[in-house]
Amino acid sequence: MPINYSKWDALELSDDSDVEVHPNVDKRSFIRAKQNQIHQQRYERKNKIDTYKYERIVNDGLLKRINALLVALKSYSPQTDKRPDDLAFQALMESTGEDDSPPPPPEGVHTHVKEAPPTYSKMMAALIDQVKTKVDEDKPENRFEAYLAEIKVHQERVEDLQKQLAVELETLEKEEGKKITSESIHTGFDSSFVAKADPKPTATESKKAKEKVQAVEVLNPHALANKGGSKPGEQSSGADADIDEDEEEDDDDVEASELGKKFAEIKMGDYRTCLQYISSNPSVLAERETDGLLVLAFNSAIANEDDYARQCVHQALLLQYCRALGKDGVGLFFKRITTKGHQAQKVFFDDVNSTFDRVRTRAREIQKQRAAEEGTEGGVEQIQLHAVDPGTTINITVPPATSEDPEVIKSRELFDAFPPGLQRALESGSLDEVNKVLGKMSVEQAEEVVGQLSEGGMLQLEEQIIDATTEEGQAALKEFEEQERQRALDENYGDPE
Repeated sequence: MPINYSKWDALELSDDSDVEVHPNVDKRSFIRAKQNQIHQQRYERKNKIDTYKYERIVNDGLLKRINALLVALKSYSPQTDKRPDDLAFQALMESTGEDDSPPPPPEGVHTHVKEAPPTYSKMMAALIDQVKTKVDEDKPENRFEAYLAEIKVHQERVEDLQKQLAVELETLEKEEGKKITSESIHTGFDSSFVAKADPKPTATESKKAKEKVQAVEVLNPHALANKGGSKPGEQSSGADADIDEDEEEDDDDVEASELGKKFAEIKMGDYRTCLQYISSNPSVLAERETDGLLVLAFNSAIANEDDYARQCVHQALLLQYCRALGKDGVGLFFKRITTKGHQAQKVFFDDVNSTFDRVRTRAREIQKQRAAEEGTEGGVEQIQLHAVDPGTTINITVPPATSEDPEVIKSRELFDAFPPGLQRALESGSLDEVNKVLGKMSVEQAEEVVGQLSEGGMLQLEEQIIDATTEEGQAALKEFEEQERQRALDENYGDPE
């Protein structure tokens, strides 16, 4: 297939070095002369175009006043008994417009004229003088009609001149448009929008306490991790209790904004709606919105919503491609993606499919891990405090900090060495709160803490007196007897497990 170079025919280079000249002619001199010739032709052509345009503007103003003069003069036709010269002068005064001066000529036009262009009043006065001279020479019978006829002749001359200028101007502009020059190149768009991510809030510096407890090997690797984790404000675990309560959580978690979620609801392939949405909400092009949609796709895949996940991936990559294509990326992307058979379609959809496959694969792995953790959570070994005898209770005593007793001071030192979370649980006096903290510790660590509690005298066993005369006492007595009977069975037959 032959190559068509016709699109370069309109390109005119004034310094084109790819020319052949006679051996006796200096090539550089020829190129320089050719360059000067082309530049001179361009200048003369441009100057003529500006001159013709200016002359047409002046002639339009003159024609407007000639037409007004004819209208005013015709209105005096019943008064032909007056001298036509007086009527012409009176009509000239009535037809004078408000703006009497023509516009100044543009730069380079009529440079040979040193004086300012005459006013329209002077032009019309000169026209009346010419008409009067012509009428005086002809000496017609009806002098008034002769005035009208002669003014119409001048009107036709100006109109013919306007037509000639229009033809010449059209020819020059057509010649000017044949060639592509540096002057014909102009900026198409001089403004752009760059989507910027929202500024992240600066996190205040917070004190973070160091770990006070050495890491220990646990019997079950999931012993320190709960399914739901601890909520903010709840009692922390033993190891986690070393962290102060004023430690701030990371607020920079990426999630889809409301703007991104609405964009994700647009069906795949509805590119007209996508383009309208981006045009109305250009901030959706921010990189944070792309990341948020990918996170939304991942969460949807974990929830087995694969169709919605694929749609989120499609919209996220659409924003990413628009941003990657530069300043005019939005227009370029939608032009290519909507062009039938364009290579960009295959590239984009291959990227969408591969990204969705990776998201779905990772989501399935997370589902398996969660299922495995849920299956092993029931076998976590924990240390809990309970009274052996049903008739006894465990009371918690916190050693005072102001005591001078050596034994109490030693117990207080043990208490101060506990993690903050355990200290708060002991100060609450609730055995359940203490068991919550112990349940989140490793077995070895919990056993060590229980030993220190016993050593410091912070755990005390007391006999429980049951009042059988009340309903609560009768219920407690019945529960006590049931526990005693069950313990006797266990001693005789052993634990079935």
